[in-house]
This record gives sequence, C-alpha cells and structure tokens, in this order.
Amino acid sequence: MEARGVRFHVTEAGPEGAVPVVALHGWPQHHYAWRDLLSDPPDGMRIIAPDLPGYGWSGPPPHRWLKEEVASDVLALMDTLELDRAALVGHDWGGYVGHLMVLRAPERLSGYLALNIAHPWQTPRTLLPHMWRFLLYQPLIAALGTVLMQRTRFVETVIRAALTNKDAMSIDDIRWFSDRFRHPVCARAATDTYRTFWLREIPANSGKPETRRSTVPTRAVFGTNDAAIHVSLASEATANADDYRLERVPNCGHFIADERPDLVREQLLALAGAAGPLQSSTQVTK
Repeated sequence: MEARGVRFHVTEAGPEGAVPVVALHGWPQHHYAWRDLLSDPPDGMRIIAPDLPGYGWSGPPPHRWLKEEVASDVLALMDTLELDRAALVGHDWGGYVGHLMVLRAPERLSGYLALNIAHPWQTPRTLLPHMWRFLLYQPLIAALGTVLMQRTRFVETVIRAALTNKDAMSIDDIRWFSDRFRHPVCARAATDTYRTFWLREIPANSGKPETRRSTVPTRAVFGTNDAAIHVSLASEATANADDYRLERVPNCGHFIADERPDLVREQLLALAGAAGPLQSSTQVTK
C-alpha cells in the first residue's frame, strides 16, 4: 500500500468496525514488535502495525528519515487506510513520531500510549544531563550503522543488552529483527534515522524548544531500567499537555512491549476509557 511516495507494509489484526489502533515500532524493530497485540487484539480494537519507512518490509522514504516527515508519512497512510481517527501506540522512534503526530493533527487521534520514549518538550536543562546515554551508541550508528547492521551482530547485541528479562525474547525473535536489518534498505534507513537526528534535527532544534501543546489524552509508560533513555525525559512535570500521565515500570528495560505485553494491553484498554467512548473510524472523503 502506497502513501506519500512510500510503499508501506502493513500488518493488521482485529475485526472490521472495531476501534483502529495504529502501532508504531522503533529501532531496531519492525511490525513484529507488536506480535502479542496482533496475535490477540484487545476486545473491540483493530491493531494496525505498519513497518515505518525503510524498516521491515516497507520501501525506502524519499527523505532521510526526518521525524516530522515520517509523521507526515504515517498521517498519509491513515488517509490511504481511510482512517479518519484512531488511537495510537508508539515505542522508541515510533513513539517520538507519535508525539509529533499528536501535536500536528490532534483531531485524528483519540488517545496516545507512548512507550519508553522522551517527550518532545525538552530544554538544555532537562536533556544535557542525559546526553551521555545517546553518545553510547547513536553516533556509532550514524557513522557506521550500515556496516554494523549488515556485517556484524550489533543489532542482536543491542537488543539482548536492553532486556531486563532475558527470557522475554527468544533467539528466534531477536534474529527476526536483526536479520531484516541486513537488508540494504533497512540498514540505510536505520543509519539515516540517527544521522539525520545528529546532523540536522539536533542543530535545527537547538535553542528552539517545542512550544505546541498536546490536547490528546496521553499515557507514557516507561521501563525504568532503560539505559538508552532516562525516565525523567518523559516527566509529567515538563510535559506541555492537557492530559499526560507517566507510569514508571520497575524491573523492565527499553523493550517494554516485549517484556510486559500484558501491561501494554492493559494500558491501551485504560486509555480507551480515559479518552471517552471511542468510535470506530469513519472514512476520509477523498
């Protein structure tokens, strides 16, 4: 399925007419990150899990993975799917893209569940104490990501290291992700995700904090053993939002949907209640 010049691979589960939930993965994953929701969708929900541009089995984007452009891509995909309104869940970079969608098109989103991702309302004071975490791996991916993903076991090592519960993902699960990043399109997209962040987005946003306010009910759920992103970067106190709540999850790492799928399901159902009675999507007039 094509939207805004991107050939999207989309995996869906759940009955037609149920509430659509768009699920956005991060790096180094693809739609299989949502396998628990896809294999058994919560009652009354239809899970729609696209591979983000250049990831998984989606085609490459016509841009270098600028996050605002990816947000536009996903909103265009919603148009192609004839989704006037949907709930949203996002993890890692998919979570950041989700925040941008919430700020850009709040009328399209009934509620948002953000998993282990910083919110966009950062300042030097909130961000600088934790920049060392980004320096642990992000510049390496930006510089050498294509080689690392295609020729080494870098992705497998990263995933294993980020899990608190090592039994949450099998070796086959991990290789289902890592093997796909050996594909040149995926390796390039992942590299561009970080290269663009460091070379274009950080300089462009430096000294220009996000001022848009979120009006979409948002629940942030964060495994506190995450070494890559500190939970304080998802703080309620610094969120510029009408309805934003953070739940800290101890003894859980970065890949919370893999370690605690039960909690993600529970939070989606709770978010539906907080957002009010959700209706199934109506078609977009073309």
